[in-house]
Amino acid sequence: MSAAPLRVLVVDDEPPIRKLLRMGLSAQGYQTLDAPNGKTALELLREAPDLIILDLGLPDMAGHDLLRMIRARDEKIPIVVLSSRDDEAGKVQALDSGANDYVTKPFGMDELLARMRAALRHRLQSQGERPLFRTGDLSVDLVRRVVKVGETEVKLSPKEYDLLRIMVQHAGKVLTHKFLLGHLWDSLTDAQYLRVYVRQLRQKIESDPERPHYVITETGVGYRLRAPD
Repeated sequence: MSAAPLRVLVVDDEPPIRKLLRMGLSAQGYQTLDAPNGKTALELLREAPDLIILDLGLPDMAGHDLLRMIRARDEKIPIVVLSSRDDEAGKVQALDSGANDYVTKPFGMDELLARMRAALRHRLQSQGERPLFRTGDLSVDLVRRVVKVGETEVKLSPKEYDLLRIMVQHAGKVLTHKFLLGHLWDSLTDAQYLRVYVRQLRQKIESDPERPHYVITETGVGYRLRAPD
């Protein structure tokens, strides 16, 4: 007996976008629920979707307000936001309000599907923190606090390890500068401190720190650790 298809709630006021997503997601085995506005989206939450794709430009309410309402009802449901190409401030606000990720319009279906898979993996991972994390040649043992690249153990400072640990716990998710600063320091708000530690971490775990493979910069927003294998 096959598993029931994952249900995706698509919240977008543009019928062509909803049709495109319905066709593309159905072809990949997902079941879709359509909402042209925030009111319908809140009603469809009763259907317990497995993931939400949310366009922030809605006719009846601000997308960020809807995002916060959804998060107040369900802390764990993955939410992938659709945003305009140049709206960095909107992306940061959406992530700080609880979105797992964002895809910039116009978007490719393959990119959206990859973001969805990463968000779904993050939900599974957050339900029970895995003691051993692996992505590529990088492994992090959260119990023994041992970090390796291949078979070589990497020595990290306490702050470098804390940075990596937080990113491991949210692997595949974009973490904003504000989120990381708030978890690493009590009162610092200058992202330059964060950049210093990210640079130091990359020097130790990346084969080419100038072209990082694991700790990815999301320009103007924050950082993302490559999702687990």
